[in-house]
Amino acid sequence: MPLYRSVIAVLTVLGALLGAGHAQGQVVGVLPLVSVGQKWPQAQESYVIRVSPQDAGKPIGLEVYSPTFNLADYVDGRRSAGYFGDELYKKNEVFQSTFTLSGPGGPVVERKYGMNREHTWESVFAGGLPAGTYTLKVVSSGDGKNSFALRVAAPFVLETSDFSVNARASEKAAVLAATLNVTPDWVGRAVALQNYDIDGPGEAETWVIQPGGARVNLKVSGNGETVTDSFTVTPALVGTWQIYIRVLPTTKQYSNAIRYSFRLDGQPVRAQVGGFAPPDGLKISNQLLVDVLDPQGQPIPGASYTLVGDSVVRPQLPPGYVPVSASIVQGSGNITSAAEVRFQPGFTKVRFVARPPSGRLTVDAVAIYGTQRIPLTGTPFEVAGRTLSTPGTVPLAPGDYAVKPGAVPGTTVSPPLPGHVTDSATSRVTIEYRVQTDITLVTSPDIVNACDVTQVTATARTDFPQRLPGRLKLSLPSGWSTDYPLEAPGEFSAGLPLRLKVPVRVCRSDSAEAILDPIDLRTTGAARVRSPGGSNVTRNVQGGARASLAKTLDAVGGGYTVTLRLAVDSALTNVRVIDPLPSGAARTNLSVEGPAGTAPRARFDGDAVVLAQVVPGTYVVTYTLVSDQPADRVGTVPDLDW
Repeated sequence: MPLYRSVIAVLTVLGALLGAGHAQGQVVGVLPLVSVGQKWPQAQESYVIRVSPQDAGKPIGLEVYSPTFNLADYVDGRRSAGYFGDELYKKNEVFQSTFTLSGPGGPVVERKYGMNREHTWESVFAGGLPAGTYTLKVVSSGDGKNSFALRVAAPFVLETSDFSVNARASEKAAVLAATLNVTPDWVGRAVALQNYDIDGPGEAETWVIQPGGARVNLKVSGNGETVTDSFTVTPALVGTWQIYIRVLPTTKQYSNAIRYSFRLDGQPVRAQVGGFAPPDGLKISNQLLVDVLDPQGQPIPGASYTLVGDSVVRPQLPPGYVPVSASIVQGSGNITSAAEVRFQPGFTKVRFVARPPSGRLTVDAVAIYGTQRIPLTGTPFEVAGRTLSTPGTVPLAPGDYAVKPGAVPGTTVSPPLPGHVTDSATSRVTIEYRVQTDITLVTSPDIVNACDVTQVTATARTDFPQRLPGRLKLSLPSGWSTDYPLEAPGEFSAGLPLRLKVPVRVCRSDSAEAILDPIDLRTTGAARVRSPGGSNVTRNVQGGARASLAKTLDAVGGGYTVTLRLAVDSALTNVRVIDPLPSGAARTNLSVEGPAGTAPRARFDGDAVVLAQVVPGTYVVTYTLVSDQPADRVGTVPDLDW
């Protein structure tokens, strides 16, 4: 009677297939896998387990039947009861098999099995694994072969393209070697089924059951020989292919190691293998169950565990997770640390607790106003998809987080540098808003007669909602005066401006300056003094001719522009245009323009401007009068002489 039965779902249809005459006898099991220690073209057996993202963390339940070499299995060339296929070709030879499961993160578990005198059912790895592709490799040392059977829990399967099986003479029925899934994209491509070292047609027969139930016998390899059966895939061949082998009564061997290989267009293609049911009454040995939980008792997604040797287990945590505690729920052993447990072989359950990496990010905000940093509360900001208000603290996994500031009226802001969160620490990000203010200076009226009074008003405004301290100051130029204070302290905010109003006597055209402290914001406001007037002089010239002189003053920055307009109706020499100079004043920038664009020679001589030669026509003499005297003190009366 077979020691185990297949758990592969496709066997549910095999009875109907075999009843149709496609096989001799009843298919009742899956033949063992085998690892050959020496003289075998395949140094190691490899099986693939694929974990999809939706199946990550589900227990894979990787178990093996008879992983040790059973010294009682084949004794003195005779089969013992419960024969499974182990064979040792040299007496006193040490035989060992190593099972290693590895994945994207490296080794998951490695188990070494030596020699004994029993068939056991062992748990290799019971827990869940992160998404990825995992490989189970089996390597044996010693001159012999070790038969074993593998299985995994649904929805996982074992896949391989090149593998070895052990066909036993004790198995009278056909057994399933592998299941190959032929998909629609294979149509038109070549599938090759190879077998190696069956030792000839007297030992066994092998065949494939294709979709629709057709049995196709496969070639039987000779000793040390590889044979190939090729098929071109048609739409009718899309589906499940089952490959079988049956040991014939004419066999001369108790067990026969055979290798199968599958190729698609010459490249390896994987098929499903394995699956067994343990013999009735056999209990699993050395099973290790490991829970990796968070502090709330929930499984940690992506967590798993690794075995070191046969007695040390460690949690495998997602990046950043921190071990909190370890405990032995069932079984015996020692807790080395929160991340390691040493256990005694047997039925053991270990629980690890780990917490996710967690730090805190505190976000506050300030308004920068001059040298002041004004705390802002209730200002919205966004971080990690959440909207909070300052000051706000949010727990976050370690990493860098961008902080998006909300708007504050009357300010400008740039996104701050990302907050860097580390485990078990609080980081801080400060959003800096720069307050926008505006200052104006208005003179009303802005055109006055000499030394009239105008109202000078300085105003500071902002849209910022909080009150800001400020001091308005006025700086008056020369020729402007007032008896009122030129400073006004106070507060201003949105809808509440700060003002300074001062009546000022303006005796010359110029600009005042307004200053807002403490931010040294400045602006100017101008007032213009109307020209102070002029004088007209007329003189008779010998022979009845006449000469007339008109004077005007216009206020300019730093003084006045004096314009003397001379009209003569005869030629004259050394004409002196006399214009008395006010006290403390000076003249500069003399220019003369004569009739038809002529420019006669001219010079200053004391209070006079001397023109060397004039002809009939009009002459315009201009110069700049530099004086800080008000307009009513610079208007002197001109005269003529020659």
